[in-house]
Amino acid sequence: MIFSIDSENKINIRLDTFLKDNSEYSRTYITTLIDDGNVFVNGNVVNKPSYKTKLNDSIELIEKEIEIIDVVPENIKIDILYEDDDILIINKERGMVVHPSNGHFNGTLVNAIMYHCKNNLSTINGVIRPGIVHRIDKDTSGLLCVCKNDNAHKSIAIQFSEHSNVRKYKAIVRGDIKDDKGVINKPIGRDKRNRLRMGIDNNGKEAITEYKVLKRFNGYTYAEFNLLTGRTHQIRVHMKNNGTPLLGDLVYGKVDKNFKDIDGQILHAYYLEFTHPSTGERVKFESDLPDYFEKVLSELENKYAI
Repeated sequence: MIFSIDSENKINIRLDTFLKDNSEYSRTYITTLIDDGNVFVNGNVVNKPSYKTKLNDSIELIEKEIEIIDVVPENIKIDILYEDDDILIINKERGMVVHPSNGHFNGTLVNAIMYHCKNNLSTINGVIRPGIVHRIDKDTSGLLCVCKNDNAHKSIAIQFSEHSNVRKYKAIVRGDIKDDKGVINKPIGRDKRNRLRMGIDNNGKEAITEYKVLKRFNGYTYAEFNLLTGRTHQIRVHMKNNGTPLLGDLVYGKVDKNFKDIDGQILHAYYLEFTHPSTGERVKFESDLPDYFEKVLSELENKYAI
């Protein structure tokens, strides 16, 4: 699909906005295409949705081949904190994959919510991600909002896009976070050497993380993080770059000699706040720390207290 910027009314428009307004695709899908290098401007890959169109630009969008997977509803127990006609608030357990992907076609959160909600899930993100507006990593536990209809999905997606929602996490990192609180503002992009990782990239997307130290231990820090943007692996990448990788994060860190049995970051999405898509009221949800997190905290208190 090729677009020509051949008039004044097509210039100085964000790339993602222009493509959304001139195609049948959602902004989420277009952003994915841009991230994956499937959008070209004048023959060159453009990875920034914020690129502004210029006169005589030739924009080519290459659609991804759609892999049709038969996603089967499964009777899997999930922790539902809240439910109404528009949304589900789910407290995802550690180790559960959010949606089907290569190597994970069963046992995912999507399999579970398809069983629970039957046909009452938004369709905007297709058959692989029905109802899914945002995700958290397999080894991250905590709160997720699932949408049961397209109107709710659009409302929540806009809030995530505009960052008018609030998402807070708690984590344990290796090392000492220098200041008691602060803001990390460093752009994040796909790691060019390893497509499964992200990294600090001056040409990447804006990424802003607020942090606050909750407690210090000998060699470790317990902290809270507030996402002001929502980039893939944002907290994990910012903490690695800070020299304090998340405990258990074997993608951005290494095995800790004191916690050799931990495989997966100690990270919990404990707080979620947004405007309800139907009532217009501000709603807030909070999740207690799960057992695996409490166990590590207890060991830190017993062996590494300052």
